[in-house]
Amino acid sequence: MRLSVLDLVPVRSDQTTGDALAATTSLARVADETGYHRYWLAEHHNMPAVAATNPPLLIALVAGSTRRIRVGSGGVMLPNHAPLVIAEQFALLEAAFPGRIDLGIGRAPGSDPVTSYALRHGGGGVTDDAVAQFPSYVDNVISMMSPGGVGLQVNGRVHALNATPAATSRPDVWLLGSSDYSAQLAASRGLPYVFAHHFSGNGTDQALALYRDGFQPSEELAEPKTFLTVNAVVAEDAEEAEALALPQLQAMVALRTGGTLRPQRLIEDAQSDPIPDAHRPLVEAMRRRWVIGTPAAAAGQLRELAATYGVDEVMVHPVAGARQGTPTHSSPAREETLRLLAKELL
Repeated sequence: MRLSVLDLVPVRSDQTTGDALAATTSLARVADETGYHRYWLAEHHNMPAVAATNPPLLIALVAGSTRRIRVGSGGVMLPNHAPLVIAEQFALLEAAFPGRIDLGIGRAPGSDPVTSYALRHGGGGVTDDAVAQFPSYVDNVISMMSPGGVGLQVNGRVHALNATPAATSRPDVWLLGSSDYSAQLAASRGLPYVFAHHFSGNGTDQALALYRDGFQPSEELAEPKTFLTVNAVVAEDAEEAEALALPQLQAMVALRTGGTLRPQRLIEDAQSDPIPDAHRPLVEAMRRRWVIGTPAAAAGQLRELAATYGVDEVMVHPVAGARQGTPTHSSPAREETLRLLAKELL
C-alpha cells in the first residue's frame, strides 16, 4: 500500500507563520526519506490556524527541499483564480521538477464568503459565475498546460496561448471534492479523483461508486484512479496519541459549531479547557473516522480502510499537536506519526 501526506501547514499558538513553514519543510523531508509517495498542500484563506494560503509557492518550497517525493496541491480552489494563472504556475513547477508535480483542483472557496469575495474581486471582478464555469475552467487549465497549448479565438482570429514556452510534459491533474459533483465530473473527463474523506467522512462510498461506475477512459487514464484521505495521530503509547489528537479535535468542533477559530492550542491548554458535553457526540463521530493509536493499531485501521474503499493508496493528514516547550520550528509529533506508519506499512 502506498502512503502519502496531506499538509495544511498548521500554525500553533506558540508559532509564527515562518515557524509553521519551517515545520512543514521538516515534515516533508521526513516523508521523502521514509518512502511516502506524494505530499500535497491545501488552499485555505483567512484562518488563524492554517498557513497554507498559496499551494504553488508551498509546492516550490517543498519540492526544492526534497529529493524524490511527488508534490502537489490538495487542492487549488480553481474558482478563486484565473485558469491561465494556475496553468502558468503549474507548468513552471513541472518544468522545474519534471515528473514530480500533481495539480489537484477543487471547486470549494476554501474560506469565508468575505474572503472569497476579496479573492475573486481582486483577481479581476470574478463572480460566483466562476463556480458555474468550473468544468470549462478545468478543461482550459489542462489544455493550456499541454506542450501544444491552445488556440484562443478573439475577434475572428485564432491566437496561440501557451502556459509556458517549451513544455515537454504537464503535471498530473486530479479532481478533488466532498460531494458527488466532482466525482461525476472526474468520471466524465477520465481524470483521477479523490474524495475528502478526512474532512467529510460521509458519502465516501457513494462518491467513489459514482466515479467508478461513470468513468470514461481518456488518453491519459484507462481506468479509475483514486485514493483515500484520513486524519491520523500515531504514538508509541495509545494514551499519548489521544492527547496529541485533542487540539485538532477541539479546532474541528469550533469550525463545525461556529465557535472561535484560533491558532492550534498546545496540548496542555487543550486539556485545561474540556470540550462541552453538548459537543461530545460530534467529537465522538469525528473521532471514529480518524486513525488514532499505536503503530500496529493505526496500521491495521489503514489497511482496513484501504480494503473497505478498494484503494491501494492512503493519504494521511498528520494532525498531532505539540506540548509546551516543543521547538517552534518543528512538529515532532507529526513527524513521528509519519515515521511510525512508515515502519509498519512501507
